[in-house]
Amino acid sequence: MEKNIKIAVIGLGYVGLPLARLFATKYAVVGFDINKSRIASLQSGIDTTLEVEDEILQKVLLDKTGNSIGLYCTSNIEDIKDCNYYIVTVPTPVDKNNRPDLTPLYKSSETVGSVLEIGDIVIYESTVYPGVTEEECVPVLEKISGLKYNVDFYAGYSPERINPGDKEHTVEKILKVTSGSTPEIGKRVDDLYKSVITAGTHLAPTIKVAEAAKVIENSQRDINIAFVNELAKIFNLMQIDTQAVLKAAGTKWNFLPFKPGLVGGHCIGVDPYYLAQRAQEFGYHPEIILAGRRLNDSMGEYIASQVVKLMLKKGISVNGANLLMLGITFKENCPDVRNTKIVDLIQVLKEYGITITIFDPIASLEEVYKEYKLDITNTIPNQKFDAVVLGVAHTDFLNLNFLDLQKTNSLLYDVKGVLGDIADSRL
Repeated sequence: MEKNIKIAVIGLGYVGLPLARLFATKYAVVGFDINKSRIASLQSGIDTTLEVEDEILQKVLLDKTGNSIGLYCTSNIEDIKDCNYYIVTVPTPVDKNNRPDLTPLYKSSETVGSVLEIGDIVIYESTVYPGVTEEECVPVLEKISGLKYNVDFYAGYSPERINPGDKEHTVEKILKVTSGSTPEIGKRVDDLYKSVITAGTHLAPTIKVAEAAKVIENSQRDINIAFVNELAKIFNLMQIDTQAVLKAAGTKWNFLPFKPGLVGGHCIGVDPYYLAQRAQEFGYHPEIILAGRRLNDSMGEYIASQVVKLMLKKGISVNGANLLMLGITFKENCPDVRNTKIVDLIQVLKEYGITITIFDPIASLEEVYKEYKLDITNTIPNQKFDAVVLGVAHTDFLNLNFLDLQKTNSLLYDVKGVLGDIADSRL
């Protein structure tokens, strides 16, 4: 490895912080984020995303920026001026019409461009469609810095593979795809990641190949989940237990073990739209990708209709009923509520006149209200409900005594299919 490496990680969310923490075990790292409250929390040794354990974070934290091995978190752009590697890990969402929103990438590229110097390397990790790094981000870097691409500065792309809430498959244990804007830069980018990623790396031949590899990873999962969601709808009409079918089919060695459910979050629920947008720019309409997205986006309304039908079968008066929704985050054991499809389920149930109490022990009350104008509680309600819906399989929920939450004649619906025989019905 080359000497005097100093890394700036731009964006300290679910992707950026674990990466910055890992690099800080071997290099001087400055973590930059525009969210000042986030920085204050991190500098006090607390990660509210729960991705990095506080004790582990505190071991690498520095009190001030410098060239010492460790991590210093800041919202002051002056603190990243002397870095020579800039790694961008900002979100890449879609807008209300499901079109890619590259605003965070443009803004972060402007930030990096304002401090870029000759010889520096800018690596993007955000999920994008093929071409974004060199066709959208690099021109911003050139314009703001006044430097010339592949002459004065260089670029790389190494797609994030963080799995939020997963304490087993942490960043260093997941093989990393790398790439660079020239063969030499590709080798330097690969060596940088290889020095901390114990699972190893795969050097892609070009940046566009690496971008494409990332966007199809989650598109493939989205399509597979859409398939089993459709199966769940079909088998429900046939009064066949979908989970039992999947268990039986799973006895074959090459059967893929996907399960039905709500597909949200900032990866699987978003990335297919990036690939679809790019394909349409080249005059191709991607039928399978968009069909899978449409089916998965319809699942909130479908599950709500199933819950209502089952309540009516039990003789429960739907209009005015009290329902407890267990979980609002987009996946289990993770506080992230971005693009959570539980919200779709809640909105449809409300249209039936159902009063909903949302209990999630790890979601932020403030963030949920800011994003969705919904009130939630972090403590288990002290009352009984006409219906209880397990929307997210948080570990805390699996040990609940559901009888304490249910009225004598009530419904327990298991969206995630983890409660077994105690649930009245499941997806």
